[in-house]
Amino acid sequence: MNASTSTVVDLDREDIKQGLQNGTILLVDVREPHEFAAGHIPGAVPHPLSTFDPSVLPEGKRIVFSCQAGVRSVRAIEFAQAAGLNINEHYKGGFKDWALAGEAVE
Repeated sequence: MNASTSTVVDLDREDIKQGLQNGTILLVDVREPHEFAAGHIPGAVPHPLSTFDPSVLPEGKRIVFSCQAGVRSVRAIEFAQAAGLNINEHYKGGFKDWALAGEAVE
């Protein structure tokens, strides 16, 4: 393990709402399929961490990871960076923050 740590950028709910609204981000939900099916942020796409494959992520989009509370999304960033991808943003509060704030859920 080298001394340098990977860069992780925390985004908040307003960042996510704005990015989804203006189409500048692709929100990738890394929760498991049953969690995604039970409710997710409108516009998010499922990509479970248990079967995570960074090579299938679309290129040319600003990818932001999301999970339940911001832990698995950081792991997804680590996996993506280990695969050589320049992805470093996640929704720090995750779905829990979104739902508790009363935002729309699909």
